[in-house]
Amino acid sequence: MRTLIKGGTVLSATGTSVADVLVDGEKIAAVAAPGVFGEADEVIDATGKYVMPGGIDAHTHMEMPFGGTFSHDTFGTGTTAAAWGGTTTIIDFAVQAKGTTLQSTLDKWHEKADGNCAIDYGFHMIISDVNDTTLKEMESCIGAGVTSFKMFMAYPGVFYSTDGEILLAMQKARETGSTIMMHAENGIAIDQLAAQAFAAGKTEPVQHGLTRPPELEGEATSRAIQLAKVTGSPLYIVHLSAAQALAAVAEARNAGQNVFAETCPQYLYLSIEDMAKPGFEGSKYVASPPLREKSHQRDLWRGLRTNDLSVVSTDHCPFCFEDQKVLGADDFRAIPNGMPGVEHRMDLLHQGVVAGEITLERWVETCSTTPARMFGLYPRKGVIAAGADADIVIYDPKAKQTLSAETHHMNVDYSAYEGFELTGRVETVLSRGSVVVSAAGFTGSTTHGRFLERDLNQYLS
Repeated sequence: MRTLIKGGTVLSATGTSVADVLVDGEKIAAVAAPGVFGEADEVIDATGKYVMPGGIDAHTHMEMPFGGTFSHDTFGTGTTAAAWGGTTTIIDFAVQAKGTTLQSTLDKWHEKADGNCAIDYGFHMIISDVNDTTLKEMESCIGAGVTSFKMFMAYPGVFYSTDGEILLAMQKARETGSTIMMHAENGIAIDQLAAQAFAAGKTEPVQHGLTRPPELEGEATSRAIQLAKVTGSPLYIVHLSAAQALAAVAEARNAGQNVFAETCPQYLYLSIEDMAKPGFEGSKYVASPPLREKSHQRDLWRGLRTNDLSVVSTDHCPFCFEDQKVLGADDFRAIPNGMPGVEHRMDLLHQGVVAGEITLERWVETCSTTPARMFGLYPRKGVIAAGADADIVIYDPKAKQTLSAETHHMNVDYSAYEGFELTGRVETVLSRGSVVVSAAGFTGSTTHGRFLERDLNQYLS
């Protein structure tokens, strides 16, 4: 099956060009000047549209256990929603429970995802139980294509690791060339502040943000960077939200340390004011780290321009308002932490292009090319080039849309961006050469996606 995408503007992390793209089977066969290619089985006219590599969301949580419940998107519903939004690869997290092995954890997540994904997928491994067996199993995970390991400085008693445990895992990462991903918040101090607020009768959702101040994200980020420096380990800070944390990352990167960071759309567009909405509405916006004061947004956009923030992911972890968020109706500490977003990442970041915050090239770089390189998928993913998987998005930069829970495809009963009016919209999506989203709607299948064994981080110096 040969598909010709003609007349579009092909976007890459290094530039743009008007070109035709020839797809043969699951791969991109060639990219050439308009009119070079002959006949094809199917022709897609992309005149006036962008032709860009499919998005890679390197931080999602499908069917994740948290606080006695599970995030509401299955791998089937979540990856379908991702496809609607132009994301053609996700990297989800296999969550080690205390007392279990990494191998049994990986097996469990394969059971959840295999044969149930509309797009290709990989896994990171969450380490919550550091011991000799776990450290040894990091090597076998790498052999199985899971080359990054997430740890937590937050959530004592659940995911939290001590500095000593983090140091041991970082030493193994240095030995193997793998990457440690860090949820950097000072969970010990945060739990004290949260307990004090609750004891004082402060139970409303905004307390979640007030008891997780940005200084404690900055402190934990700095501490993680120092541990990485001592061990020589690569470090990737997940879902960075605060200017204090960004300053620590920038300082380390300026010194030549292998430190990287991502942010998420919610930190670019939403704020703690949303958590303070009347009644219990603010619970819809409870995630960790929390939404910050709007002043932090300026710094985050600047961080994206300077590459101190290398990637934009979603931390997609949806909990329904009606029957899950309400678990914390009388205690903000019990509100399930997480927000939906996998469907709208590409569109929301395009607003940064529209507003002049970032360039087209940076849009592609942060949403596709850099995560492909960072997590061992490039050049198979993240680029429009001969030999790459034909994961292609045809994007209409002039289309208008309004985000709403009534029209999104995520399996959650609210939108964090309800009523947002956006410029630009995904028109057609190909996953490994198959059209999965078009004017006809979703035409893919939840058996289409394949597990991706990943190589090591390509940015390590």
